[in-house]
Amino acid sequence: MTERFEFGGEIVWRPAPEIVRRSRLKRFMEVHRIDTFDELLRRSVEDLEWFWRAVLDDLGIEFYEPYRKVVDTSEGIPWTRWCVGGKMNIVHNCLDKRADTPVENRAAVRYESEQGSTRTLTYGDLAREVNRLANALRELGLGKGDVVGLYMPMVPEIVAAFFAIVKIGAIVLPLFSGFGAEAVATRLADAGAKALFTADGFFRRGQLVPMKAIADEAAAKVPSLAQVFVLKHAAQSVPWSARDRWWHELVEGRSRRCETERTEAEDPFMIIYTSGTTGRPKGAVHAHCGFPIKAAQDMAHGLDLQEKDTLYWVTDMGWMMGPWEVLGTTLLGATMLLYDGALDWPTPGRLWQLVERHAVTILGVSPTLVRALMRHGDMPVEACDLSSLRILGSTGEPWNPEPWRWLFEKAGKKRLPIINYSGGTEISGGIVMGNVLTPLKPCAFSGPVPGMAADVVDDQGRPVRGQVGELVVRRPWIGMTRGFWKDRERYLETYWSRFPDVWVHGDWAAVDEDGLWYILGRSDDTIKVAGKRVGPAEIESVLVAHSAISEAAAVAVPDELKGEAIVCFCVLKPGKEVSEKLAEELKDEVARALGKPLRPAAVKFVSDLPKTRNAKVMRRVIRAAYLGQDPGDLSALENPQCIGEIRRAM
Repeated sequence: MTERFEFGGEIVWRPAPEIVRRSRLKRFMEVHRIDTFDELLRRSVEDLEWFWRAVLDDLGIEFYEPYRKVVDTSEGIPWTRWCVGGKMNIVHNCLDKRADTPVENRAAVRYESEQGSTRTLTYGDLAREVNRLANALRELGLGKGDVVGLYMPMVPEIVAAFFAIVKIGAIVLPLFSGFGAEAVATRLADAGAKALFTADGFFRRGQLVPMKAIADEAAAKVPSLAQVFVLKHAAQSVPWSARDRWWHELVEGRSRRCETERTEAEDPFMIIYTSGTTGRPKGAVHAHCGFPIKAAQDMAHGLDLQEKDTLYWVTDMGWMMGPWEVLGTTLLGATMLLYDGALDWPTPGRLWQLVERHAVTILGVSPTLVRALMRHGDMPVEACDLSSLRILGSTGEPWNPEPWRWLFEKAGKKRLPIINYSGGTEISGGIVMGNVLTPLKPCAFSGPVPGMAADVVDDQGRPVRGQVGELVVRRPWIGMTRGFWKDRERYLETYWSRFPDVWVHGDWAAVDEDGLWYILGRSDDTIKVAGKRVGPAEIESVLVAHSAISEAAAVAVPDELKGEAIVCFCVLKPGKEVSEKLAEELKDEVARALGKPLRPAAVKFVSDLPKTRNAKVMRRVIRAAYLGQDPGDLSALENPQCIGEIRRAM
């Protein structure tokens, strides 16, 4: 990264006393007689036993048999065990204990389809559907330790299937609904999945996505897969085989009562795969007393999610934020909103219409999605009543200042905090995050999430401030992955091999003079030009600040003289025209902001950038396409058609 660090800036949001007073975080601190957020951070990482016990109590987590000890590092920090000796199943805490309480009649899941139909499931409705499905799975011979895939659109049934799998002690394997057959098959085969939930299809931008056909192609490559359960969602005729069963026939006549499997707190309940930029996917293993606890804690302490809230996070069940949303909201007794379509279809105001129609109080987006929505101007957001919102959240990648300010000013009316959130699948949530107690600057994080011993270090592992370094975590935390599925050494090599007993996350980060934190991109995305390092986000921030540019991506390409050179891909705002003059102007802007050695070798104009459905820009795909190389697995891409345009830009 460049040695300069100038993000900082002015404070643009301060919490009103009423927001602080009613917040879950403030109440937690008062219970434990903690006066300041800094004091909470210090205590939370100095006394792990106290802090995580306090979190479990605050969340009301119930155990069938109590744990003897919260944390045990006797097998080494990377293999820390939690809630040792305890027995619990997270489904009991999300659903079972709601029976015969006022929460039973509260909305658990609100849903809207792309076509506009809506449904609501109360906690009672959801529990009964989960029980019927769990009974069916048990009768078919599935049970504790079996892996069951979940390849479905974001409909209410996906939540029921998720919980039914976990309820019987099986292990859920969430899969991105936009995956192709090869990506689905690779993950199912690696995990040895015995069964798969899917749907006949769903609609995206008005076009049918034939899920069952994709699932069939994948299943043919997975010898362990014996059963496929199909939801009739799109009313489509689909191919059928002896292993297939319709969902509605599966649950017909089943009891609405079902005993929950009494699992160990450290038993795995989920394998969720991360693709990374290279190599085969990594199956992060998560335990009952792990991922769900971290998810709910982050929602409580960072997003201030309360029982009356409706949370909509733009995600898919195959991304970490899908299970995070399901588990966190139900553990806290709140409501989630699901939507299974495109957020700019049939009109560019669809996201804001969802907020208005469903009275969303907490909205989570990615910076890339915001940049894409900005291209449509202010009218779509200004046409909707967003008065229900009280929190904006963001995750997925670093911000550029202009889109951050647009969201803050246009959607938030300068009254709502943007709670930045950054961590990962293996974290079970955030390393750093905002909150409602401390002031905010554009693009910044308040600091580490309580319980996360985060630091920023140089190449020798020494703490640094006011400059860019590697993001690390120095103490274990309850949500840490229990390793990679059947790949112990890869887990150790990926996160624990650089500094002894220190988790190296792979992100560049910095802390400014006021103690606010910034994430500046993946350290493996770093561009090195003639010995000078720069992160793509720094270059892209300069480019999107230009009045003609709505989105940008910077990648490194080989250069005989400098080692690497910078090539930028830019999407123009409506009404702007491609010209060599504009390209040179953008190169000059980067050189002026970051230094002449970092002047891009080329600026290319394209109509779109390759993105995942949760709006992450795929820089590795851009680089490979531009260089004429194999771009690798494209199954997660929302818009693979744009790759041809990048290739032609060579």
